[in-house]
Amino acid sequence: MACLAVLLSQRAVSAENALPPAPNLVVIFIDDMGYADVGPFGCETYPTPNLDRLAAEGRCFTDFHAATAVCSASRAALLTGCYPERVGILGALGPRARIGINPDEYTLAELCRDHGYATAIFGKWHLGDREPFLPLQHGFDEYFGLPYSNDMWPMHPDLAGKSAAERKKGYPDLPLYEGNEVADAEVTSEDQNQLTTQYTERAVDFIRRQGDKPFFLYVPHSMVHVPLHVSDKFRGQSGAGLFGDVVMEVDWSVGQILAALEETGVAENTWVVFTSDNGPWLSYGDHAGSAGDLREGKGTMFEGGYREPCIMRWPGVIPAGSECDELCTTMDILPTMARLLGAELPADRTIDGHEILPLMTGAADAKSPYEAFWCYYGGELQAVRDPRWKLHMPHAYRTLAGKPGGTGGLPADYQQAKIGLVLFDLRADRGETADVADQHPEIVERLLAEAEQARAELGDKLTAAAGSGVRPPGRVAAANSK
Repeated sequence: MACLAVLLSQRAVSAENALPPAPNLVVIFIDDMGYADVGPFGCETYPTPNLDRLAAEGRCFTDFHAATAVCSASRAALLTGCYPERVGILGALGPRARIGINPDEYTLAELCRDHGYATAIFGKWHLGDREPFLPLQHGFDEYFGLPYSNDMWPMHPDLAGKSAAERKKGYPDLPLYEGNEVADAEVTSEDQNQLTTQYTERAVDFIRRQGDKPFFLYVPHSMVHVPLHVSDKFRGQSGAGLFGDVVMEVDWSVGQILAALEETGVAENTWVVFTSDNGPWLSYGDHAGSAGDLREGKGTMFEGGYREPCIMRWPGVIPAGSECDELCTTMDILPTMARLLGAELPADRTIDGHEILPLMTGAADAKSPYEAFWCYYGGELQAVRDPRWKLHMPHAYRTLAGKPGGTGGLPADYQQAKIGLVLFDLRADRGETADVADQHPEIVERLLAEAEQARAELGDKLTAAAGSGVRPPGRVAAANSK
């Protein structure tokens, strides 16, 4: 392991293989946030003072990725440290889905709880809404939030013009859970306006109740996923429309959590991670965010679909006001926390993420642990990349093709496009505009070999390859009503 010798304030990591005391962990996970939706990553349309402060006191990761570009699959990767294809969770699970996270998977929450941590999730779960799949069965002591995306309700735009009865056949009423029980069986628009505030209040209360006990707090906000909702205290405050108002409330939430850490005296020993599950849902236009100069958005494995804003803070360990340009991912949080806890991960299953403490601390010789990152979407291997190069496999993808997105919460239609075997140099062209495959045949050959390894392990719907390393999701019988 690379030396972690970095001289940082009071708790410097000063010796080879030395580790700071295991921290509390707070993961703030936004839904559908684009790379350029917050100030530290280029947004100038509305203010994000608390995220600006988090960046000034922490480290921005400019080549940080969700494992894929869609809700459930991305969350499975964060909590298990694995590619979604490995754990059998693809796409976005709907209400009453018969699959969910497998009880045999070892989650970040279970890792922390096994080491004496209190654990809580306040926000969107989306790894199955049947009882065996809910958070309390997967390492969390407390849960309050929606079981899936906030658009999976009778008011979905696809159901416009239908009767109330027909709408409820399309999607049932949206429930709000407290633990394993439904606390509100019919979440309304007014209820959704309060979600960010309620999640934040629960998070602050949880921090205050812990005392000296270590904790893992997971706050997967329902926003900025459509339909956008915001409380009265931020409605109209951004000057940039409803989307700006919603981001400002998320930023406020971050500030409340940081203040609670300081108030309780644990900020110095808390690792805070702020990031998102995938890029912006561009078809929603003025109700969607921005990927900046990155190509495409949610639902694609171009960089705009899965490269996320990421800020980490841990005073005295993560250097303040710094930046990391090395490739890393949400899958790396679990193995990094295991390293900090001195924990051995289960030996009977592959974990795809890597320990990234050297990248976090700014060690001089720290490099990305990824020789290759496999860019899967919905079981299709659509690209393979390393810290510099990205090779797209021939595949179809959705795009607005330069057209504007929708307005007022209604989406525009995507077109289908195709890309061939194309190589991009992401250091020179992170917008993925110029194919350089002909100039670098040796890079193409190397990444194609990586693609074959990926297919052997995880399969590929594009080539009908079956992977030997795929584990099944959890399943319930059709007759199981819970």
